Amino acid sequence: MSSDSQVLPVTSPTQRAVNILAAATVLALLYFGREVLVPIALALFLNLLIAPWVRFYRHIGLGHTTSVLISVVASVVIMVGLTTMIGSQLVHLGRSMPQYQATIQTKVKALRAETLGRLEIVSGEVGKVINQAEDHQEPTPSAAAGTSAAQAASTEGSSTASITKGTSPMAVVTRVLSTAWVPLQTAGIVLVVLIFVLLEHESLRDRFIRLAGGTDLRATTAAINDAGERLSRFFISTFSVNASVGIAIWAGLLVIGVPNAPLWGTLAATLRFVPYVGIWLVAVLTALFAAAVAPAWSLMVMTLVLFVVVEIVVSQLVEPFLYGHTTGLSPLAVVVAAIFWSWLWGPVGLIMSTPLTLCLVVAGRHVKALDVLNILLGDAPALTLPQRLYQRALSGDSDEVIAESRNFLKRKSFAAYCDSVLLPALQLARIDMRRGVITREQQMGVRNVAVNVVEALSSEGRNKWLRRRVRTSVLDDVGIGRRLRQQREAIAGRWQGPLAVAPGSVVLCVSLGSIIDDLATELLTRILRDLHIDARHIAVDDITAFEAEPHPDLTPNAVAMIYIVSTDPAKERGDCETLATRLHENEPDACIVAVLMPEPLSPQDGSIPVGPEVNEVAHSLEEAAQHAIARVPGNGNVAR
Repeated sequence: MSSDSQVLPVTSPTQRAVNILAAATVLALLYFGREVLVPIALALFLNLLIAPWVRFYRHIGLGHTTSVLISVVASVVIMVGLTTMIGSQLVHLGRSMPQYQATIQTKVKALRAETLGRLEIVSGEVGKVINQAEDHQEPTPSAAAGTSAAQAASTEGSSTASITKGTSPMAVVTRVLSTAWVPLQTAGIVLVVLIFVLLEHESLRDRFIRLAGGTDLRATTAAINDAGERLSRFFISTFSVNASVGIAIWAGLLVIGVPNAPLWGTLAATLRFVPYVGIWLVAVLTALFAAAVAPAWSLMVMTLVLFVVVEIVVSQLVEPFLYGHTTGLSPLAVVVAAIFWSWLWGPVGLIMSTPLTLCLVVAGRHVKALDVLNILLGDAPALTLPQRLYQRALSGDSDEVIAESRNFLKRKSFAAYCDSVLLPALQLARIDMRRGVITREQQMGVRNVAVNVVEALSSEGRNKWLRRRVRTSVLDDVGIGRRLRQQREAIAGRWQGPLAVAPGSVVLCVSLGSIIDDLATELLTRILRDLHIDARHIAVDDITAFEAEPHPDLTPNAVAMIYIVSTDPAKERGDCETLATRLHENEPDACIVAVLMPEPLSPQDGSIPVGPEVNEVAHSLEEAAQHAIARVPGNGNVAR
């Protein structure tokens, strides 16, 4: 089916209402069912982290159940150890805070003197008047002392009563259990679900494939494998990197002398799962604590420098080496996902926001109905290169198109740009023209941008003298290829260069006559001339003129190759064979190459049989250029 007949699906108002209702229902289930869904999600993600260890134990000969139990017990021991360490560090931090009270007060006073104090000095008399007014409003010392004593007595009495009331053993036990019950309950559910997920891993995968895949097992299996591979790689790499960051921060704080280094290292490793801001929140907290510990400011500065150095090394060197710069999500999607999941599921949602969003992107990549998620959240460009060029051409933005095309040329050739970007973009314009959905002004804008792009990228277009001398309008019905060819003829004459040349040094590019044929032929001509090959763009009428009256200055056997360019080989096959026979009679020693280029967005491959007079066949401008490079040596006699 051709591209012209492709029609975008239209969503009815009823279907849109159903989609909105379904989305609202899903959000409500996620929000109100978070007490059940959060432990299950945690268990599933921990499964991705622990499953490689289970496979390792099975590989060395242990049974499946034994491998699962060993992996889970080891994980529980590690988590309990970390929790105990963090708890002891918090208790130690709480007990040592009164020791730092004097340092904190001294630095607060110093900061106030450097900020508010200077402001009061600058304010001058206005500050004095304000201070005097405040002094008049203050209570007398005796009244203030009486009030303070009464408040102190009242506070002491209430605190004593509360302590007396709450120091019974049963009250203490009740308070501890009520505080720890919810985390213990969640941890227990996660542990139980994790064990059963690991035990029935294969069975659960098969059941999910049967449930979600239906008859299309291939697509469902591909989606599950993609999601599992991405998430497993993300979790293992991220966990390893974050643990290494925590250890580095721990060791660095120990070296520079910041107390409770294990606590800050563990917080750094944990909060680094929060994208972009997590590590810097820990850095600010640790720096404030370092400022409270030491009288000088050097410890705080060294703490900040430590975090900055570690994060730069990890983010710019370690992470790109391990798993690249990206997880498959756009940076904006990562930030929005962190806000959304933290609102939906709290701190646990904040930590799991990236893997949860990655699951949605993978689902959108493999499920057609969820493709909008891949477009909104994925890091792949929303528009292809031809679509981007066409969209900017509709806006008349030549500068941005040229800038993007030059970035493309840093990686690939001008011929590849024409094959994969420029011609497909112009086909999009032709499709919209046939459908009547763009105005004539927009058509002229696209034509103008195309001319500017070709002139800017080809060596002929970069000739400033030529561009100053030739300023013909493109706002007429002449095709782009014909217009660009006329610009060269205005400089170098009808034959686009001298006819008295060395034998076997000229390449003729002949168009079969349609507008797109003219454009492809002109692009091929410019590609060859950029390669210092003397290429000439001629029409069928020029061949007739030469046959009627040969030019006396033409060097015999000057033509080495002749290209016959067709962008619709199925329809133009007969014309191509007829023209090849005619050219072979006129130039029997020339190599005739048929450039059979189907429409770039069409499924046909251009594999059309040609007559015996055609020596070679090319299916793209880049392939055609390779034929010329192999047969015709470059020379510096190309007319500019």
